[in-house]
Amino acid sequence: MRLEHANITVQDIDAATAYYRRLFDFQVLWEGTASGAQGPIRAVHLGNEDTYLSLFEAEKPNAGKADYGVPGVNHIGFQVESLAPYRARLAELGTEIHFEPEYDPGRRIYFFDPDGVEIELVEYDR
Repeated sequence: MRLEHANITVQDIDAATAYYRRLFDFQVLWEGTASGAQGPIRAVHLGNEDTYLSLFEAEKPNAGKADYGVPGVNHIGFQVESLAPYRARLAELGTEIHFEPEYDPGRRIYFFDPDGVEIELVEYDR
């Protein structure tokens, strides 16, 4: 079994697409519309041969961030070969790493994307 994709609702689909393409070197796999509560909304699938992010453009504003104290998704994690290139890309994107806990089998970093979605990158010792 594998996780095929994660779906994220974003304020600005063009900005989010550019951010994740630059961060992960993702390609646009599909672009079109999806059904929103108020009508059609823009949607994009970004990814590679292993996984993808499905981005939906929000119909209304929201400034919520991950909250580990309430039910719901609190972050999305990606395994990477090395954190080094991602640290450089995050710096170029102006994204601050806010948490780097000790982690015995490897290293991990946490940051928020421009829409407040918390992302974890993990590099395992091999």
